[in-house]
Amino acid sequence: MWIVNHIFKKYGVKEITTEEFRENWRQPPALFYQKYLPEGYDEAERSKLFQELQLDKDCPAATQFPEVVQLIHKCKDKGYFLTVVSSDFPETLLPEVKGYGLENVFSKIVTDANDKLEPVQTIIKENNLHLEDTFFVGDSNHEIDVAKQVGIKSVAVTWGFTSEQKLRSRNPDYVAHTPGELENVIL
Repeated sequence: MWIVNHIFKKYGVKEITTEEFRENWRQPPALFYQKYLPEGYDEAERSKLFQELQLDKDCPAATQFPEVVQLIHKCKDKGYFLTVVSSDFPETLLPEVKGYGLENVFSKIVTDANDKLEPVQTIIKENNLHLEDTFFVGDSNHEIDVAKQVGIKSVAVTWGFTSEQKLRSRNPDYVAHTPGELENVIL
């Protein structure tokens, strides 16, 4: 929220609450910002500002979920093929991966993926993944939609960007309210 509201301030837009953000968040992010920013704003400029704000020393750190890190390690220990497809920039995501002790855990990390369809399709094809055994875990409707488009299972987690009601509107295969519920689904 800190970054979003700083972007809004730059464009002279009123701040929004976390609840409003979770109800209105869309991916690719440009779809979200089109709703709020003045007509004709420069998306490349907005994206650059977002990246700068992520690196700002005053930007609050991402919420840590030690149980999720433990689950990722359990999946790796069981021989699961693990990848990350994120809209975050490498300058912020890769240090987080390192900080969580997840280096060398993922077979591939894709960053700056505002539209996740093509990277997911590529990962599935290049690695001959079996669709019926593949999960896309995410916190936005976009990830549920991508999972459905490529024919894999979607797992919506409710502790992220999007409200549970909005996630459920896309009919994910599974909804996880806690890391423990997520573990029950994928293990």
